[in-house]
Amino acid sequence: MKQFSDHLTSEPFKNRGSSKIDYTLYLVTDSELMSTSNIEECVEHAVLGGCTVVQLREKTASSKEFFQTALRVREITDRLGVPLIINDRADIALAVDADGLHIGQDDFPYQAARHIIGQDKIIGVSVSSLPEALEAESLGADYLGVGAMFTTGTKLVTSFTSIDELRLIREKVSIPIVVIGGINKETIPLFNGIGIDGIAVVSAIVSQANIKNAAKELKLLFQA
Repeated sequence: MKQFSDHLTSEPFKNRGSSKIDYTLYLVTDSELMSTSNIEECVEHAVLGGCTVVQLREKTASSKEFFQTALRVREITDRLGVPLIINDRADIALAVDADGLHIGQDDFPYQAARHIIGQDKIIGVSVSSLPEALEAESLGADYLGVGAMFTTGTKLVTSFTSIDELRLIREKVSIPIVVIGGINKETIPLFNGIGIDGIAVVSAIVSQANIKNAAKELKLLFQA
């Protein structure tokens, strides 16, 4: 795919399993909720505000649209030095040489996804319970997306993860944990002392009038 990446400004973030990966503020995109006119602007403002990982999640886009968007976003994440994770689509992740892939329990199986994108890419797995977390870690997942923790307007949630279950997961697994689902200024303090590695945020960043300031505020609150 060299012809698609010649214009990228720098080398991609290639540090699977490395301590250099900072999951503190994990942005998940949603073009239907963002306050900006395009995803690239949204992502750039969010990263400048402190987002440390970007997951491109475009559930309604065609394959061509997703691919073209991923290329444009990839330019931004490379320039600003943060990893780009593609949601669900191993083919898109491979085509744009993204830094990784995120899969859910009903998405592409982990083993197949790893076979497709290779050993040097990040793979995160969504889990909502301790058994799912232990299985994902045993298969080789690089990090876990745990939730949904709270009610969220970005997707239909059929199962929630309690704070107590999150504590159990944290006690039993050693790979990084990012919580997702209803993460905002009101809910972030509930994770104090649990030892999670980051928060995944959608509307509390992308829907805000000032995306950069929203990201900065959430990051400071989580770090505090």
